[in-house]
Amino acid sequence: MVKKLVVKKLKSIGKDSQLSATIRESAQQIWLAGLGAFAKAQQEGNKVFDALVRQGESIQQKTRKVAEDKVTEMAAKATGTWDKLEQVFESRVARSLHSLGVPTRDDVAALAKRVAELKAAVDKLNSGAARAAKPKSVAAKPVRRAAPRKAAPRKAAPRKAAAKAAS
Repeated sequence: MVKKLVVKKLKSIGKDSQLSATIRESAQQIWLAGLGAFAKAQQEGNKVFDALVRQGESIQQKTRKVAEDKVTEMAAKATGTWDKLEQVFESRVARSLHSLGVPTRDDVAALAKRVAELKAAVDKLNSGAARAAKPKSVAAKPVRRAAPRKAAPRKAAPRKAAAKAAS
């Protein structure tokens, strides 16, 4: 019986040492794999970093373009809204001015055109009359000023006269 126990014990120690050797081997391989990954990361780190920077720049350009497009779109909408608001304001002011009898720009322009036509006609008539009649030399007479008028005395109002008569 003792012999059986000793054999079992020896077999278990052999198994334990084999198991511990396997664990040590695995741990050694994991350690070496970690060192290899670290070395590779150091070598490839700059390449990975540069690749990430390029990717970031690309994404930034795309994002900036989308943002600029949105800003342009919103500015166009805002401009359109302001233009509509301005038109509404101008039409209301024009109606108010029209109801007050204030002439419009077109009215003033038409009137200015008509005045220019009439001036041209008057100038034409004056030049024709000047040719027909020769001007006489007439000496300018001094203008006499009228003497200032004296104020007429005021008459008493009828109430005051009646009030005086009653006293």
